[in-house]
Amino acid sequence: MTRISMAAEATTTKFQNPDFRPDFHPDISVTAHDGLHFWQFMIAGSIAGSVEHMAMFPVDTIKTHMQALGSCPVKSVSVSQALRSILQSEGPSALYRGIAAMGLGAGPAHAVYFSVYEVCKKYFSGDNPNNSIVHAVSGVCATVSSDAVFTPMDMVKQRLQLGNNTYKGVWDCVKRVLREEGFGAFYASYRTTVLMNAPFTAVHFATYEATKRGLMEISPESANDERLVVHATAGAAAGALAAAVTTPLDVVKTQLQCQGVCGCDRFKSGSIGDVIRTIVKKDGYRGLMRGWIPRMLFHAPAAAICWSTYEASKAFFQEVNGNSNSGTVT
Repeated sequence: MTRISMAAEATTTKFQNPDFRPDFHPDISVTAHDGLHFWQFMIAGSIAGSVEHMAMFPVDTIKTHMQALGSCPVKSVSVSQALRSILQSEGPSALYRGIAAMGLGAGPAHAVYFSVYEVCKKYFSGDNPNNSIVHAVSGVCATVSSDAVFTPMDMVKQRLQLGNNTYKGVWDCVKRVLREEGFGAFYASYRTTVLMNAPFTAVHFATYEATKRGLMEISPESANDERLVVHATAGAAAGALAAAVTTPLDVVKTQLQCQGVCGCDRFKSGSIGDVIRTIVKKDGYRGLMRGWIPRMLFHAPAAAICWSTYEASKAFFQEVNGNSNSGTVT
């Protein structure tokens, strides 16, 4: 067998073994990590991100409305009142306004997100794959890269979510923003997004890996049979904690992306401090926590869905690689 096929077969054999503890990795080929190649991580991440955001999109719409200040339709910080206001004023379809923009951005962004994370984790981990600091640093590298891809479509998505017939659709929003505000408007919140997502991702990945490892150590003999439950539970815990910690910066991001739309405030500069002062002046410090409940309600199940889908996709590719390489000889 070739070196690559031997490594892939060894990894697949361990993966199929019910006694295998996935946190302890043997040496593997430089061309494969966890038995997968770079493009397979990208596909797995793209599928996971798309499923996650599409499934939880209505909750994200409620959060966006709650965080937008000014004369926008929803001013209350109550989740039930926000939902009722949206349904009464625009109907159930309003909960899915902007989902096309999400679809265009989520797939490519998560492909970058997970592939960069896996590459960095392999590069930085060395002989200690369970190092939480490595997981956090790898997550930060992943979010800086993926946010550069996702931020423009996230801005379009949030403007469409606010409704009020401001834009006819995704491309109308893109064309009008380019014409009226310039290309820079698509990245007005990029700095805030990175400053928010860097700690979010650091907390998320470190919590996810630690929780997953802890759950597997509680019952190692059944870890393989309960793999889906482990990933979902660890993902939910990580998503909820990270979401709560970073809500204030998410409010700032929403303000920057929706400025001037539907009566929302327009800021002279993209300064985070300027936005925070405006929010505190209008709504007090509690304004910085607007939407924290739907944000947690979004990220806990979303992370569970995302990680479960991602790990299931990885398992599929590991099986495919094992089958395609089992007969490879030198």
